[in-house]
Amino acid sequence: MWKIARRGQRAPSRADVLPSPNIWYYPDTYELENRAQDVDGDIWRALATECDWAGKDVLDIGCGDGFHLPRFAETARSVTGVEPHEPLVRRAGHRVADLPAVRVLRGSAQLVPVPDASADVVHARTAYFFGPGCEPGLREADRVLRPGGALAIVDLDVSSEPYGRWMRADLPDYYPAAVDRFFADQGFRCRRVSARWWFADEESLASVLRIEFSPAVADRAIEDVLRDNGSRGRRSGAAGFTVPVGYRVLVRDKAAGLVLPGHSSSSSSSVSISPRTA
Repeated sequence: MWKIARRGQRAPSRADVLPSPNIWYYPDTYELENRAQDVDGDIWRALATECDWAGKDVLDIGCGDGFHLPRFAETARSVTGVEPHEPLVRRAGHRVADLPAVRVLRGSAQLVPVPDASADVVHARTAYFFGPGCEPGLREADRVLRPGGALAIVDLDVSSEPYGRWMRADLPDYYPAAVDRFFADQGFRCRRVSARWWFADEESLASVLRIEFSPAVADRAIEDVLRDNGSRGRRSGAAGFTVPVGYRVLVRDKAAGLVLPGHSSSSSSSVSISPRTA
């Protein structure tokens, strides 16, 4: 099932969220990107090791058009996707229409339309949680988690090459070390994952890189990938185009002990909102 908003709760306003520069405007190309990412399953294996969701209730924040919901649903007891952009909510609803244990709700990371202590695993992948400024979403995730649950954030590792180099060119004010310190101070453990994107043809590769980067940086990235794959392909005879991409799997467990009403395990009180970086 899917619905736009729960009764008695307002839908997210423009003040609650910043538009995603890629999936909001290019959902079909982003679908191609999702299919190209993590083709060897490295991120999924790391996630399952850090916070196994089998038989549990999963909440996916910023689920976009629901690409990851069916994967969670293979073993989870229930899966709820939360997404602020109504056209993507509809696309996600259509994707999971035949999965009875999956629902999609319209909401934001700061205003998740589910009750307190209703999820065992909260997952967010390259959505909202990009470092300093995301404290409201961290507190909200802590609210909806049951004691003993886990918040798992999958984000791009901007210190990893070559993808990180292209990101840093477009985001000169983004400091990977400062973001790492922020999450460590917030109580997260970090597992770095080297994943592989794979594209069958140059057209698909170029279309995806052009929704992720500015025109000049995208041109440079495409040139880098074609050059690197040309030399690699001559050695191995491999077809298609591979892009090495580093990720951080950040996980924070919620204490299983007593938490008093109105209190959170998150120590920050900031109310600023983090900009989207990818």
